[in-house]
Amino acid sequence: MQARRAEQIASELEELILNGVFTDGDRLDEVRLAERFGVSRTPLREALHRLSLSGLVELLPRRGAFVRQPGPLALMEMFEVMAELEASCARLAALRISDQGLAALDLANTKCRAALDAGQPDRYYEENEQFHKVIYEQCGNGFLQQEALRLHRRLKPFRRMQLRLRGRMKESMTEHEAIVDALIAGDADRAAHAIRGHVAIQGEKFQHLIKSLNTPKG
Repeated sequence: MQARRAEQIASELEELILNGVFTDGDRLDEVRLAERFGVSRTPLREALHRLSLSGLVELLPRRGAFVRQPGPLALMEMFEVMAELEASCARLAALRISDQGLAALDLANTKCRAALDAGQPDRYYEENEQFHKVIYEQCGNGFLQQEALRLHRRLKPFRRMQLRLRGRMKESMTEHEAIVDALIAGDADRAAHAIRGHVAIQGEKFQHLIKSLNTPKG
């Protein structure tokens, strides 16, 4: 129960940071936040720890928790690396994926489709996350899998945010299907190309993402 509440608080804090209520460099006061969410400091600290894993919060000994937002250039660079890591995972997975792995991808895609039909981007993201994790696992390279997971955690808030852009969920679903088709065919180059384009945030899509960040409400 406490873990679930910490997850909810982390999600709400993430929204407050991405929407500009808390901005880069702000100190997150534990006492005030505990009062705001009506909880003890234990689940709050767990929530801050979760956000530190994505890099949105930096925990400094004896100083507290501070908001850390990457600038546009840093964010672009991280997405470029993420796209290449996932391309490597897909390339290897095309040659190594098991029947169980393909079944897990199909299940994740089915749940993504249900979230798309329901117009629920956050639910879509949860299933999309599982879709990508299956590909990391099926690449058969433990080191690559861990590196992909690490950067995936770092970019999680921004990957979730970009799914809220108009039409992005539908595009993502189409891209998933192309990735799965390439994996089923065992076509390593096509799988790498498909997932690279799926992950990369470029051009107009990137500009929309940047404009949606750090904009205070009301």
